[in-house]
Amino acid sequence: MPAFVFPGQGSQRPGMGRPWRDHPSWDVVQDASDVAGRDLERLLTEAGADELTETRNAQLATFVMGLVVLDAVERLGIEPTACAGHSLGEYTALVAAGGVGFEEAVRLVAERGEAMQEAADDNPGIMLAVTGIDDERARIACRRADGDVWLANSNAPGECVIAGRPPDVQRAAEVAAELGAVRTTPVKVGGAFHTPLMVPAQPRLRKALEITTFYPLAVPVVANVDSLPHDAGEEWPSLLSAQLRSPVRWRQSVLSLAAIMRTGEWDGDALFCELGPGGPLSAMVRATAPEATTVAIAVPDDLDTLVATLTGETAVLGAAEGHQGERLYVSERLIISPCAGIFDLPAGTTGPAGPTVEIGDLLGLVSGTEVRSPFAGELMGVIAHPGERVQPGQPIAWLRAR
Repeated sequence: MPAFVFPGQGSQRPGMGRPWRDHPSWDVVQDASDVAGRDLERLLTEAGADELTETRNAQLATFVMGLVVLDAVERLGIEPTACAGHSLGEYTALVAAGGVGFEEAVRLVAERGEAMQEAADDNPGIMLAVTGIDDERARIACRRADGDVWLANSNAPGECVIAGRPPDVQRAAEVAAELGAVRTTPVKVGGAFHTPLMVPAQPRLRKALEITTFYPLAVPVVANVDSLPHDAGEEWPSLLSAQLRSPVRWRQSVLSLAAIMRTGEWDGDALFCELGPGGPLSAMVRATAPEATTVAIAVPDDLDTLVATLTGETAVLGAAEGHQGERLYVSERLIISPCAGIFDLPAGTTGPAGPTVEIGDLLGLVSGTEVRSPFAGELMGVIAHPGERVQPGQPIAWLRAR
């Protein structure tokens, strides 16, 4: 199985939602708009670059765009072996891994965006991508600038981001050029994220994290803070709080994901699937792990590329149609959702009772509607996670029929 990675703030662009308006996964936007109390469809299709750069807008727009793409990929029955997200993308990764339910995740990201907007307004800052020097030289440049400027992202070999107060960042960029940097590029964000300038946002984010339910993760998510895989739900509130002011260790996270795929059941080269707008992470992955294969899914046509890449390498392929289940190869079957809604497990259970499923067995509920298996066989996996929003025909579980 591939690793799913999700881009963060700065990858947004005007009109990024337009190619998805006729895709069934576009329903995610209306559901998220209802939860957030905002017109996210307009933000994804009509907002200009300046509006999308505002932190409260950029975060919700980028996050929801990632959820649309995730929904489309899940409709194909494709699951990850591990996930990670760059900064804001870490929240999308947690939804993909089943660590946070859809509605709570939307509310959490909206609150994070507002908290960071306030911090950025009170402590104006910028972020600057630096190419041509390693992390240590970037840190030296920040120290020599002797001001409020820090290493904010370690993205790939020879590519990092510094951030802080504008005059201090500019001084650090001049020093970086003396140390060998060949290019500096402004990042399209509205503040100096992942630096101490974000400390004022932490109390508000912590309150939001305290009232959010975190579930055990179905697959590990590699955290920005320590570039290590975590699958325990209770670890994530502190990781997400610390992430706000800590550097994003993306280069190290890519190496960690590649190691997970090498030690797992995946029998090919490391495969990274980037889900969301722009495709900025794929280039970072290729620079960090040249042996890896990358597929960026930003528009619906990219789904065909993903399926073609996976053909013959995963057993869970083929979008389900109808409400009775869909044949996958000779003996494999998908059990699909009969309606739209929030998936949950039957009351008092943590999952199916055993490794085998009989015809009529209850596998879960979608907004109260029972999902029962039309097949009998060996349960190979439950694809939907508690709290996940699903659509009619979306795979819930798969089994090897007998």
